[in-house]
Amino acid sequence: MDNHYHLLIETNSPTLSKGMKYLNGTYTQYFNRQHQRVGHVFQGRFKAILMQKDAYLLELARYIALNPVRAQMVRSAKEWRWSSYRATTGYEENAACLTTEWILAGFDKKMSVAQQRCRNFVKAGKERPSPWQLLKNQIYLGDDDFVNDMQRKLNPEQSLKDIPKKQKQAPVKPLSYFVDCYKIRNEGMAQAYLSGHYTLAQVGEYYGVSYATVSRAVKQVEKRKQECQM
Repeated sequence: MDNHYHLLIETNSPTLSKGMKYLNGTYTQYFNRQHQRVGHVFQGRFKAILMQKDAYLLELARYIALNPVRAQMVRSAKEWRWSSYRATTGYEENAACLTTEWILAGFDKKMSVAQQRCRNFVKAGKERPSPWQLLKNQIYLGDDDFVNDMQRKLNPEQSLKDIPKKQKQAPVKPLSYFVDCYKIRNEGMAQAYLSGHYTLAQVGEYYGVSYATVSRAVKQVEKRKQECQM
């Protein structure tokens, strides 16, 4: 795009940060030499999203291909020459560094059929909502089981001081979950608030009570926890 780019990558080793540092650093050196300038080209650290491949691979690939279309830079994805879409769908030769089979295998075993189906799939997605609306904990694109599994795989020795609070929380559960799960109203309200995804006012509005009532329920639960630890 004009001020950022997207990469869809599968890696078998935890070396994404090193790879991105090398990629951005190498390109920055090239860009600065070409334009006789110095300093940073990219601002800030890259943002990484961990995706559940079987469920979201094709949807995310379509979103990336349609980015310049949604930005009204071109009328169709095939017109954007700074994308892998043209090579993936057979409009131009494939670059050596690009793996297109990964995407096309989701459409058909035969290359020509898969490419045509991929074109149709992308074309049909222009009005669909962004997959980022389904993002969980700011870094996960997948169902609750996937998120919980990834959370369990975190290195127990890893420092969490630099990880945003929302990324360390469990997946968001609707407030109806706490109503169904906890028969005692105050317990349900307290657990909903302590999940970290709702304010006192939001919980109170759903339960039909004031935020002060929710606050008292939370204090009661926290007090019981402290007594149990003594």
